[in-house]
Amino acid sequence: MKTVPLDTAQQAQATANNFLSNHLGDRFSADQAILNKTGEVWQIPVILAYPVIGSIGQVGEIKISTSSNVIVFHTPIEDMKQVGLKLYESYHDDIQAAFL
Repeated sequence: MKTVPLDTAQQAQATANNFLSNHLGDRFSADQAILNKTGEVWQIPVILAYPVIGSIGQVGEIKISTSSNVIVFHTPIEDMKQVGLKLYESYHDDIQAAFL
């Protein structure tokens, strides 16, 4: 697979969202990409979000090389699911109320 340099935070966020859509449900989303101190890696928080409510918290992180579209690290999928479930349970009433 050919790699393509990632020049912008939006490209890194799009790469992260593509990964998330392939591995987690539609409520998991990449937040704003932040360039690390060395400029070699985009750090992207993974959040759990709902329509109307927005983000209810961070569940993990994805790191993407700035020189390619390769993910060099991500919080394990199962860990993100577990944190997401705990957040969902904490905000259950607010989530349900938003859809009534």
